[in-house]
Amino acid sequence: MDHSSGATGISRHLDGVAIQQLTSESQHGVGVDLIETVDSVVGSNMLQHEKSIVREAGRNAINSFLEEQNCFSVLRISGKVVVFDTRIPIQLAFYALVEHDMQCAPLWDPSIRQFVGLLTVTDFIDILRYYRKTSPGEVSSLSTRSIQDILSDPALCHVTIKHRQFLAADANATLKHGCRLLHQNGVDFLPIILPDDMRVLSVVTYTNILEHLVTHFREQRRLFDDTIYDLGIGTYGADVVTIDVNQTLAECLHLCHVHDLSAIPIVDVPNGSVINVYSRSDITFLATATDADDAIQNLNLTLSEILAEQRTDVTTPDRLHTCSPSHTLQSIFEYFAHHRFNRLIVTDERQRCMGVISARDLVAYFIDGASGESSS
Repeated sequence: MDHSSGATGISRHLDGVAIQQLTSESQHGVGVDLIETVDSVVGSNMLQHEKSIVREAGRNAINSFLEEQNCFSVLRISGKVVVFDTRIPIQLAFYALVEHDMQCAPLWDPSIRQFVGLLTVTDFIDILRYYRKTSPGEVSSLSTRSIQDILSDPALCHVTIKHRQFLAADANATLKHGCRLLHQNGVDFLPIILPDDMRVLSVVTYTNILEHLVTHFREQRRLFDDTIYDLGIGTYGADVVTIDVNQTLAECLHLCHVHDLSAIPIVDVPNGSVINVYSRSDITFLATATDADDAIQNLNLTLSEILAEQRTDVTTPDRLHTCSPSHTLQSIFEYFAHHRFNRLIVTDERQRCMGVISARDLVAYFIDGASGESSS
């Protein structure tokens, strides 16, 4: 206890720091303000501590659920898997994906009798972009070039086939393990296999996992009442990439490639409002083309022209879904349960883009930083 002229000092410790309160005749002056400040700081720190405990409890509850479920539980009752022999022409493979309403297919190499990767709709789009830039006159060769030929072409190895290794999960492995495979390897599709005979049962995505989560996870405690912005789920501010509706499709796909984006918000530049979202796997420009040469010409179309031709099927896998930064994580789960979105565009009251939240972001929030886990 310290003594000074006409004042007695009493020390209160807050987070290890001694704060002096004046309790003599100055108590009705500076001392009162200091006491109120201390109480305010104590209350604020207690609130933050409680929030931290609730957030950790929420993450742990989800992680426990993912540990209890296996990858087989995510599979739909009815479904199909298309597998491509690497000897078939890549253009034929692409049109087979469209015909079967699928975004990707496992690749089987008969010479070594094993799976060697996945072919996605986006891969074929990137191949067309490469030909447009380097040798547009040779694009017709895609009707005869095999998948294996494309895979072994050193000029194309850095621009195509993101899933060059066949990364798969055992159907009996935990769903947590499947999530980690997706997350740590930066891929969007995960084949689920029966290890005994290497049969592919299905190919799942973050959206499939999130759908399973919101359908089957049950929790009585209110663990998800923080806003998505406060939780840092998604991409915000200067890191958000948008594109003007009057820019070309080629420019849009280039931005997606450079920034490794699966989709990009389309804005009306005069007022900055979001009017749509363009997915990198949107194949409207291919579905309306008569051949590969025509498809390359379509890359010069503006997004406004592309949007006018869009249909609602596998060729346009995304629709515009928006939310505000004040939406809680619980409300986002409920919204997903009804709309099954791949991503949400976070907007302000004037519909200007503030951020983007993907199904991947939502799953990654629970995978990263859970109690007892590293955030790698």
